[in-house]
Amino acid sequence: MIWRKEYLHQLAQWKDEQVIKVVTGIRRCGKSTLLMQYQDDLMASGIDAKQIVAINFEDLEYEELCDYKKLYSYIKERLQENKITYIFLDEIQKVPGFEKVVDSLYIRPNTDIYITGSNAYMLSGDLATLLTGRYVEISILPLSFQECMELNSKDRESVFADYIRYGGLPFVVSMERTGNKVDTYLEGIYNTVIVRDIEDRDQRQAANRDKRKINDIGLLKSIAKYLASVIGSPVSIRGITNYLISGGRKISPNTVNDYVEALTESFVFYPAKRFDIVGKQILKAHKKYYMVDLGIRNHILPRQNYDLGFSVENIVFFELRRRGYKVSIGKFQNAEVDFVAQKQGILTYIQVTADMTAKETFDREMKPLYAIRDNYEKIVLTLDKLSVGNYDGIRVMNVLDWLLSAV
Repeated sequence: MIWRKEYLHQLAQWKDEQVIKVVTGIRRCGKSTLLMQYQDDLMASGIDAKQIVAINFEDLEYEELCDYKKLYSYIKERLQENKITYIFLDEIQKVPGFEKVVDSLYIRPNTDIYITGSNAYMLSGDLATLLTGRYVEISILPLSFQECMELNSKDRESVFADYIRYGGLPFVVSMERTGNKVDTYLEGIYNTVIVRDIEDRDQRQAANRDKRKINDIGLLKSIAKYLASVIGSPVSIRGITNYLISGGRKISPNTVNDYVEALTESFVFYPAKRFDIVGKQILKAHKKYYMVDLGIRNHILPRQNYDLGFSVENIVFFELRRRGYKVSIGKFQNAEVDFVAQKQGILTYIQVTADMTAKETFDREMKPLYAIRDNYEKIVLTLDKLSVGNYDGIRVMNVLDWLLSAV
């Protein structure tokens, strides 16, 4: 088991602060393990076990507590007088009306609340209204390449090849990958996310008549497969609709939009909006969608759809998010920059390519960066080692070096 040090550090930063810590991320990315590791840290620091109340709603033992009134009574009986009680509610979205429990606990003295969920919809509606300004979201991703290296004794090129093929879900990284075991496990994860988590979403938004139910799982999987095949390419809801219509489906853009929202709210895909570098503003037209785990992507796509360059781009996108950047797609006049990464008002322009050794590829990747005349950092990330260097202030780096750097 690997200690998710960066996420543990984020939780520790908010310890005892009067905000609710909301830990989100796709199913089986390590949310429950993270909470257990943090509880171990708390006890190692001198917190008494009686001060910790931990409930995992995927455990049948706590099924009765899916009634929000019973849940509140259960926790209230365990609150410690004159001491902080640390409350951990794992997969809380399974409890209808859980917002009332969280809000009631929040206003009590000496409580420190941590909740997890596998669907972003839990942070909309009633919860967002009740907790506006009173929670922080900590978004958990599958293991980074650096974390995979810590779990592995192989050379970094071999680990990276496995990372691109199998992804970074913790159990997949640590399991003995023989036969069809990985495919069988990923199939279970994928189906669970597509069916159960999106079903939970529908139940929570049932009162919202403006939202349509996601009741065609075949359509949902078709849209997921299409988005997985076009990572690295800008797409629009109209474009997805036209693609489906060309395949014989009768469908409206509104329905497609609802299904794409369901896939992003379940953390299967993460959107990246386009950013006008000249006008310094977000553009509404077209987005790119990146898939949270390449193992799942490779599982659902025909093998001939595999593309090394887009896979590396997908990895870089999520690494930037891990490092705390807001990530957009750059538009500069008629050219595109793969990523505009922003942190504390400072921009970094990043191009990603599998190989820079061909002159036409080198010129294509460098041209938009040369054209941008501001003083922000400009980087090209590539798998090849021959092109590494500094070209008039533009750094070309080997992507494995960058992934393993402490930046």
